[in-house]
Amino acid sequence: MIDYCDLQSKLNSIVVFRNLLRNPLFKKLKALIDVQINEDNVSLVVSAYCQFIQELYKGSENLTEYILELILKDENSYVVKRGAGIKNGMLESECLANELSLLEEIGKIPCDEFISEIHYNGFLPRYEISNIDYSQIFAQRLLKISSIGYGVYSTHHVFVMTEKGLSSIDFPDPITLSQLSGYEMERGEVISNTLALLKGKPANNCLLYGDCGTGKSSAVKAICNEYKDLGLRLIEIKKKQLHLIPEIIKEIAHNPLKFILFIDDLSFSEDDDDYAALKAALEGSVSSSSPNMAIYATSNRRRLIKETFSSREGDDVHLSDTLQELMSLSERFGLTVTFQRPDKQLYLDVVKALAIQYEIKKPMADILREAEVYTLYRGGRSPRVAKQFIEHLKGIEE
Repeated sequence: MIDYCDLQSKLNSIVVFRNLLRNPLFKKLKALIDVQINEDNVSLVVSAYCQFIQELYKGSENLTEYILELILKDENSYVVKRGAGIKNGMLESECLANELSLLEEIGKIPCDEFISEIHYNGFLPRYEISNIDYSQIFAQRLLKISSIGYGVYSTHHVFVMTEKGLSSIDFPDPITLSQLSGYEMERGEVISNTLALLKGKPANNCLLYGDCGTGKSSAVKAICNEYKDLGLRLIEIKKKQLHLIPEIIKEIAHNPLKFILFIDDLSFSEDDDDYAALKAALEGSVSSSSPNMAIYATSNRRRLIKETFSSREGDDVHLSDTLQELMSLSERFGLTVTFQRPDKQLYLDVVKALAIQYEIKKPMADILREAEVYTLYRGGRSPRVAKQFIEHLKGIEE
């Protein structure tokens, strides 16, 4: 038999995991407790119970497992300190242990105990429970916090900057390194730099420069997917959001994970002030640098700031200094990797690899001949064109 008054008091006493009380599942549980204590109306009790089960079913049919999942996702003072390498106090650790025990107790309440308290003869939905040790699993998570992280960073690995702050991407591009062909040397440079970041060694900010469709963006995304289990996360920002870099740094500075701040298709106009924010970040100003982050940018331009002939005839007293300032932004990246448009052989090698990957049934000689013809309609050779051609073949294949 459930002591609802006691259960209500225990929930209200939560400190470390207090964020959980704002979770919809716990809100529905508290509503069920309140209606059981204060109402004799069976219809209201049935409704409160079913709303609780409805919320549970959104994530799981197992109450024990679902509450554990919420615990492991929670970003609280205890895990934030642990992630930053700060020792947790004895009293805080005692509070944590008590709350894990309490939440485990709640997670193991059989549905029959709730149902037996409801005087209703109709059908009521049920749920499962499991014999899981919350304290043991939480301790194991703490040991792996440097590679798994905490909060939303433990459940997602790709993020974008929005007006409301960092937002996770539920379905990021699933591209993998094994799916990319050609440019192994170029990707190898980026991979080596990324591994240095993951190992806590000095890592360079990286500019991936080259022709359209050569796989610059795909390389960055594939690297992030490849090493996400080692603690790598990607945050993509737009050019107009560069002034938010200090805000992002503040968000992730003490996080045990490693971050790539990704800027795709980067270029500036001459009168564009956004480059000043990027310049500050690349030069490592006090508010725009962090040892657990590197900036990766892609561009089709070696000189990131577009320059016109008229700009060389301006009325700037120190014109040469201004031009040098504009042109030198790309040189502030510690690592520049060039992805050149492929020659015929490299293009056909990529086509061949993709044809095998997509299991195209047509003879390889025919595929390669048609691939060359396809480039005439697409304006030239590139890995992107090769992929479009192979996907076209797969689409019409019987």
